[in-house]
Amino acid sequence: MNALRSFTGVERAAVLMMLVGEEEAAAILQKLEPDEVRNLGAAMFTVADVSESEVEQVLDDFVFKARNRSSVVFDPRPQIEGMMTKALGSERAEGVLARILPPVAGAGLEQLQWFEPEEIASMIAEEHPQIAAVLLAQLDAEVAAQVFDHLPQDVQPQILRRVAKLGPVPPEAIETLKAMLARRAGTTRKSVGLQLGGTREAAKILSGARKVTEQRVMPKLAKIDREVARAIEEAMFVFDNLLELDDKNLSTLIRSIDADVLTKSLKGVEEDVRNRFLGCMSSRAADGIRDEMEARGPMKLADVLEAQKVMIAVARGLVKDGTLQMPGKGGDDDYV
Repeated sequence: MNALRSFTGVERAAVLMMLVGEEEAAAILQKLEPDEVRNLGAAMFTVADVSESEVEQVLDDFVFKARNRSSVVFDPRPQIEGMMTKALGSERAEGVLARILPPVAGAGLEQLQWFEPEEIASMIAEEHPQIAAVLLAQLDAEVAAQVFDHLPQDVQPQILRRVAKLGPVPPEAIETLKAMLARRAGTTRKSVGLQLGGTREAAKILSGARKVTEQRVMPKLAKIDREVARAIEEAMFVFDNLLELDDKNLSTLIRSIDADVLTKSLKGVEEDVRNRFLGCMSSRAADGIRDEMEARGPMKLADVLEAQKVMIAVARGLVKDGTLQMPGKGGDDDYV
């Protein structure tokens, strides 16, 4: 019987990498530094002829060392973030992850779920806009929108601006917010700073608010901070929102778009999305767009995105002047 080889640490790792699936191995390699990837890759070629007995030796060594550890300590966040992003998409995953962090990051604020929007609004109505912004960023966008609707009109633009510009929130701000909540719920805990808010969070809040609130707040916000107002407006209306239009409104939009812009925009979407747009056109016009896309061949992503921005801008203008009606933005509020 031949003696078993004595593997180095990187060779043992290489054997283990050869045993896992390609997708799992790729996920591991993505976490390594370039020199580690090169060393591990070279070692995988070295151990390519490993025998069954040698594989068992490496596995036994791995199990032995694992059992000798008092606990397995690792940062689960990257894995959880990856799963959430694949399942929900980056934007939805970001919102979910912001609210499922371990309690140490935001302990004490979970009690907000027990309050009605009107009650939460009354709690922060007299607080500094920054505190109100931090609290809104802690809530689900739907609830935050309802709270925002009930806040004093004169502070709404300031609060929305601060939500959009939130980032790393100092522990002092969290403690102030929690102290305020403690007066209602009787709980206090030590906290750390949080990464909250942002343009998309502010856009979600305003999108969920009543149409009359949006129409009142945005002009005032533009006077305070035009750049933030523009960023929020853009975040509120993305290309996917165009799919929410019914056939009649989508046809109206298409007729307002230059054929070249439409061709570039649809070049970068999935087939079912493309068919949704083309289905709102005459057969002759749709065939013309298809022929043009095929004739142009591969197109730069930057050109596609720029064309889609043009479509979004046109749609946004048509919504503002009442030519288009976006679902969820109608109702009695439009006629107050």
